[in-house]
Amino acid sequence: MKVAIGSDHGGFRLKEEIKNLLAELKVDSHDFGTYTIESVDYPDISRQVAEAVAKGEYERGIIVCGTGIGVSIAANKIKGIRAALCNDVFSAQMSREHNNANILTLGERVIGCGLARMIVEVWLKTEFAGGRHAVRVDKITALEKA
Repeated sequence: MKVAIGSDHGGFRLKEEIKNLLAELKVDSHDFGTYTIESVDYPDISRQVAEAVAKGEYERGIIVCGTGIGVSIAANKIKGIRAALCNDVFSAQMSREHNNANILTLGERVIGCGLARMIVEVWLKTEFAGGRHAVRVDKITALEKA
């Protein structure tokens, strides 16, 4: 699995922790920035990660900001992206199993590193269930054409 990862300044530290986790799990990843705690605009990072996932260059993406909200909103503007903000393990599992989320967003100022690691691990390991959920995801995709 190839994972695109990025953050703004508010999510930089948690992004670095997640990169370490990905390395531990032997997950191939690419960091789209930011690379310091200097202020950057989260829509720019979200766009880079989301476009890379939408083009199929990466199977999934993870984006972090202070709350996870802004990066989620921005990423979901890109056609083909289903970004899910998850602050707990159950939501992470369901975002993959039922919604086939291809981007996970997290908030550094909302959750700690330990919880974030659990969320990321479950999100990476959970497969899309398909079936009745595929019909619903297809309906979400159809909204992009409306």
